[in-house]
Formats: sequence, structure tokens, C-alpha cells
Amino acid sequence: MRASAPENQEERLAELREFSVLETGPEDSFEDIAQLIRDICDVPTALVSLVEEDRQWFKARIGFEYPETPIDRAICAHTILSTEILEIPDTQADPRTADNPLCRDGETPVRFYAGAPLVSDRGHALGTLCVLDTRPRTLEPHQRRALKALASQVMRLLELRRTLQAEEMLRSEMDHRVKNSLQTVSSFIRIYSSRAQHEETKDALDAIARRVNAIAQLHAELYQTNQFNDIQLDQYLTRVTELLSAQVSENVRIETDFAPVSTESRTAAQIAMIVSEFAANASKHAFPDDRRGIVSLRVTRLDGGGLELVCEDNGIGNAATPIRSEQSEIASIGMRLMESAAEQIGGRVEMGAGADGYRLSLVIEPQGAEEPHQAAALSAE
Repeated sequence: MRASAPENQEERLAELREFSVLETGPEDSFEDIAQLIRDICDVPTALVSLVEEDRQWFKARIGFEYPETPIDRAICAHTILSTEILEIPDTQADPRTADNPLCRDGETPVRFYAGAPLVSDRGHALGTLCVLDTRPRTLEPHQRRALKALASQVMRLLELRRTLQAEEMLRSEMDHRVKNSLQTVSSFIRIYSSRAQHEETKDALDAIARRVNAIAQLHAELYQTNQFNDIQLDQYLTRVTELLSAQVSENVRIETDFAPVSTESRTAAQIAMIVSEFAANASKHAFPDDRRGIVSLRVTRLDGGGLELVCEDNGIGNAATPIRSEQSEIASIGMRLMESAAEQIGGRVEMGAGADGYRLSLVIEPQGAEEPHQAAALSAE
């Protein structure tokens, strides 16, 4: 006998589709539960069944050949009419299943059925966790308890799946909007830079553009990780320098050596600011007359968990116009940006020109590393 449709059929089916689980492949978490309940109940077959309008589809099946059955053969369609376990000791003696081909035909017809409905947080029975046997029988009390408990676990897995999908959709939407916003800002900067009349204005806009590009790349790195705050600094800086390589003068080559280091996104953003400004200033001031040169960028691990960033160029060094002179105000701005970035992350920065070029060193100690020194000073007093 075909089961009647639940009174809340439209709402139930709508919610079932929200889970986006139909027609998905096997998953160990569901298969393991089906295997476990089969062993507990000592039956040949266990199924995780989801009941649609015209069929029941099996997310997990142990000991059953078909991936789905028509709704008129779905014993689980009777189970979802209630929130309680449905147990049919002898399917050929029960009017709901006596004429079901699965229970009547073939060499091994289904003679026993027990199913626990999968009830969502909204109260809709979406399907069942069920067990089948080829002989009439009944479940022991502990087997019924296990069937009910494991059906709840199946439903929790489905709810978790839906939550993760919703979070991923929200994250994707946020990613799309942030990208669009940053692209819009970058476009405005390029437009204003192309129309700028003064070199200092163009340089300032270029510095802003570099910062926007670094932020956009940081956002991309954060989107690709599940840490949400920490990122791989080496991977991030590699992508930032790839952008810089396309922007510096053709006579300048950027070389990198970044140790694999994970750091907070805030720290990474400030380090990227320093790298960007150093490379841009070196490209503009360290290699006059189109002479060839190299900008070297390195990140190394320090004993105790800190890190050091070293930026060097092999340009004209102290033979150049002093970087802080009034004749190079935009370079001075770049210097102040680097100093400010180092200060915001508690780093010690040293910069200076020599006969062989310009060098910047930024040392960042692990969080709390300075506390013992402070304690010692207090004790001495």
C-alpha cells in the first residue's frame, strides 16, 4: 500500500532540497553509521533514506543493490508520517507492506523493517535510518535505542552540512563584494594617477595603489585558508612581489627567499607594506640612468619563534640624494610609511645606505618575548 503524503509535504520537500544532499556521492560519515546500525541490529541491510515526492533515494546503503526505489515501494514513506520508530515484524502480514514487491517478490524478499525518522530542527521528517531483514523478527530494546540515537546523529550530520554550505555561500558573497570594492578603488586610483599633473601626486597615488593591491592579495589569501586570521607569510609575499615585479622598472629584478612562516594577517599586511615601499623606492631612486640592479627580499626564522625581514638593493646607496631630503619628499613619505608599519606590529627596524646599496632590517619578536626583560628591569629597580 502506497503511503499517503505528509500534511506538510511542500514545506518538507522544500527543506529537503535546502540540504543539497540528493544525488551526492558516498560519504564515510553516513556509511559508517549505516554499517554500525547493521552490526548492532544484526541485519543484512541498513539504509540512510531520503524520501522525495516520487522516490526514496539512499545516501548510504549497506547490503542493498539499488540506489533508489519508486515511492510506491518505499516503506520509509510510511515512517516519515510520524516522529517515532516504525517497526514491522512481518512485512507480509502488515497491510502497509503486504503488496509491496520488495516484500513479496524475488528470492530474498524483505520480511522485516524498522526505521527511525530523520527529523530536522524545523520538525520535518526528511527520511529515515532503517534496517531490513529477510526473516520476520523484532528488535531488542537496546537495538531500538541505538536506531533512534544513530538516526539523530545522521540528522546532525545533515544539519552540519547545511550550516557549512550556508557559511560558504555567505563567505563567497562577501569575497565577491570585497573584490569588487577593491577593484573599483584601484580603478579610481589609476584614473586619477593618469590625470595627475605633478610627479609627487602620481607617486603618492602609486603608493596608495600598492597598498590596495596588497590588501586585495591579503584578502585572497585569507579567503583560501580555513584559519581566518593566520596566513602563510611566504605564500602571501610571493604573490605580492609578483605584482611588484610587473610594476618596477624593466632594469630592476626582484629576488626573493621567504622561509615558510605563518603569521597573523595584521602582521602580514604591514610586512607587505614595507616590502612594497622598499621595492618601489629602490626602483625609482637606487638605479639611475637605467642601470641594471637587484632588489633582494628575504624572510628568515629566528631562534625563539621570531622572524626577520631583510630588504636590500645593490644600487648607488649613499651616493644618492639622501632619502629624507627635501628634494625627495615622496621617498620620505615612503620611509615614514615603512617606519609606521614596523611600529604598528612592534617590530625593530633599521635602515641605512652604504657603498653597496640600501638595506632595511625588520625584526619581529614572538608575542610576549619582551616581557621577561621588562620583569628583570623592574626587579633591578
